[in-house]
Amino acid sequence: MLESLDTPVGRWALTLVTGAITATAVTLAYVLLIKLGYRLIQRRAIAREFLQQCDASGGVVVFLLTLQVVWTASDNDVPWIDAIRHINSLCLILALTWAALKAITAIGDVIVSLNPAIEGRHHAARKVETQARFLTRGLTVLVAIIGISTALMTFPSIRQLGTSLLASAGIGGLIIGFAARPVLSNLLAGLQIALSQPFRIEDVLKFKDEWCWVEEVTTTYVVLRTWDLRRLVVPLQWFIENPFENWTRRPTSLMGAVFMWLDYRMPLPPLRAEFERLLKADGAWDELIGTTQVVESGEHAMQIRFLMSSTDSIALWHLRCRMREALLDFVQREYPDYLPNVRARINENEVPEPSRPPAAPGDP
Repeated sequence: MLESLDTPVGRWALTLVTGAITATAVTLAYVLLIKLGYRLIQRRAIAREFLQQCDASGGVVVFLLTLQVVWTASDNDVPWIDAIRHINSLCLILALTWAALKAITAIGDVIVSLNPAIEGRHHAARKVETQARFLTRGLTVLVAIIGISTALMTFPSIRQLGTSLLASAGIGGLIIGFAARPVLSNLLAGLQIALSQPFRIEDVLKFKDEWCWVEEVTTTYVVLRTWDLRRLVVPLQWFIENPFENWTRRPTSLMGAVFMWLDYRMPLPPLRAEFERLLKADGAWDELIGTTQVVESGEHAMQIRFLMSSTDSIALWHLRCRMREALLDFVQREYPDYLPNVRARINENEVPEPSRPPAAPGDP
């Protein structure tokens, strides 16, 4: 029995069995610790969410790390031990990269969960969420690049190729930098936007005459949701190089106007009183701005502006629509004769020519 273990096949079987038993035992201990952790943090939703996202990747890392320790401690004369060590180390690097990506995502979700968008904290919550999403996506890209590069460097041929290409890195770097200029510029623009905060998630922007909400922010582009539920995908670099309107920057209150053309005979006091009554009865008015002014006098009628304010752009839009309908109904009901009229003046000294019947075909 002992003599059979001295053979190459016996040493290989012993190493394999030892690695499997050790890795299984350590993984079972890890699972028990995770279950104990779930019981200890049963009432802590944030910690439980973080653990749920990282437990699977952590188990894979523990399993592969235990195997790597067993393979490293094994004798070098075990058949194929070098290839097994290399494959296990490659899988361990990928597992560590996966675990790091899950941990970064979980940290971002926990930060967002700790800053809910409750009443009175909408601006602070959107600011924290935007920064967290930017930074987590940036770290995700960085960790993925480092993990894949480290995994590739475990191959000696690739490592030698990288060393031989180091001398030409200057020219190659210039070529790659020029080719990747749009990607790099968007990455830098994303970092700048994350720090300076010109807009946040769910901010209302006016983008090329489109009324949009910021729905998603990635490392290279922004997804804007229009009022008719279309999605506009805009590179981040555009927001750095071009001006745009942010209607909910700080604060969210906005002013809007309703314009009406009425006859010059229309009395303004009843119209002003009706507008004030309608504003006070509407819950969307924030009681800051509510004025009635004649802003233009044309050839046939005068233009009246009803200026009002509301808490945000959506409430203001609906408030303007309601005010316009109510004011039109008031004028049509109470002062129908004062709607815009077209006036004409006939010169009495000018005698119109007598009408003649239409000429028949062939008449001169």
